[in-house]
Formats: sequence, C-alpha cells, structure tokens
Amino acid sequence: MARNKYPEATKKLIIETAGRLFLEKGYEHTSIQDIIDNLGGLSKGAIYHHFKSKEEIMMAVGDTFYANSEMRMKEVCDRTDLNGKEKLQEIFRVSLDTPAQVEMATIAPDMLKNPQLLVMFLKDSVQREAPDLLTPIIEEGIRDGSIQSEYPRELAEVLMLIGNLWINPMIYPGSTEEVIKKVEFFRYLTDKLGLEVITDDIIIKIKNFSEVFHGNKAKQ
Repeated sequence: MARNKYPEATKKLIIETAGRLFLEKGYEHTSIQDIIDNLGGLSKGAIYHHFKSKEEIMMAVGDTFYANSEMRMKEVCDRTDLNGKEKLQEIFRVSLDTPAQVEMATIAPDMLKNPQLLVMFLKDSVQREAPDLLTPIIEEGIRDGSIQSEYPRELAEVLMLIGNLWINPMIYPGSTEEVIKKVEFFRYLTDKLGLEVITDDIIIKIKNFSEVFHGNKAKQ
C-alpha cells in the first residue's frame, strides 16, 4: 500500500475542509461523508488515519480557530509587567476577544446530545487548560499578594467549569437572558473573591455569542 508522503498536509486539509463545512451547514448537519466528498478524491481511510471520529475533527477545528487566542494567552502568561491578578484579568479578556467565538457559535454543536464531544471538551478545559494556564497564574498571584486563596488548583478548575461550561449555551441550554444572568452571578462571585475578571465588555461579548448561537440553532 502506498504511503501518504504528506500526512500533515492531509490532516490540515481535513481540518480546513471540515471547518468550512461546519460553518456553512452547522456541525450537526455535516457528516463524515460530506467531508469526504469535499476532499478532492481522498478516501474515508485518509480521514480515519488521522481522526477516529467527527468529534475529534471538531476538537481539531476548534483548536485551529482558537490558535491565535491561545498564543495571545501564552504571551500574557510570560509578561513581567503584570501581577498574577492582572494576568488573570487579561486572560479572560483575551479569551473572548477573538473571531473564534463567533465561529464556534455559528457551528453551534449541541454538546448535550453528544456525550463524546462533551467529554472531550470537558477534559480539554479542566484537565489541560486549568492546570497549564490558570493554575500557574493564580499561584503567581498568591506569591505576589494580588490573589488571596489557599486553593489555586481548585480555583482554576472552578473558573474553567463556570466560564467554559456552566455559562456556555452549547452545553447548558438557556435563553440569552438566562446566560447573561449566569454571567452576572459569575461576576458577583469572582468580585467577592477579589478577582474582578468579568467586565461589562466581557458580558457584551458573551451576550453576542449567545445571540449568534441561538440564531444559528433556530436556522438548523
């Protein structure tokens, strides 16, 4: 059997093609066969060589969408002109200041109907981003005195669970008004903890995300 001489190029083509189709048709209405039909002659085997499922493709598409945001957040972590609390505030701002938010809302995956995708997203948020991104920043804030907490790891996980899951309409169904109510409570909670990570601009961005998501779900 002939080997694929350009496996990374093939993987990139699959991700780009899937991302375009997800944006055009929505995640739920795009099948593996749809992706195959738009790969210019590549076989189903070419897809399954790189990805075990459509859910894995979706996670790869999401990683591509958020690549620039991830880079910016890592740059925030390396800054020396901010204390830990200021870095945490900047991370929240940067995470929402990206076109990827609108792209994900347009794709509109219904994660409650897809446990496999939900588990992947949960692991990515809590088991990767929390320890790799937020915990070191919180620990830095504790050392420099800008954050008061005896539970850096637990605080990082809770911030991820609330920010990425509980207020996310892709996971917890709810109207835009209900989403905003949750965000306002999140602000109340984080303000009480002395973090002040939720600003009016962030609430507006989350409101816009929810409106786009619900608008695209209504079309599907």
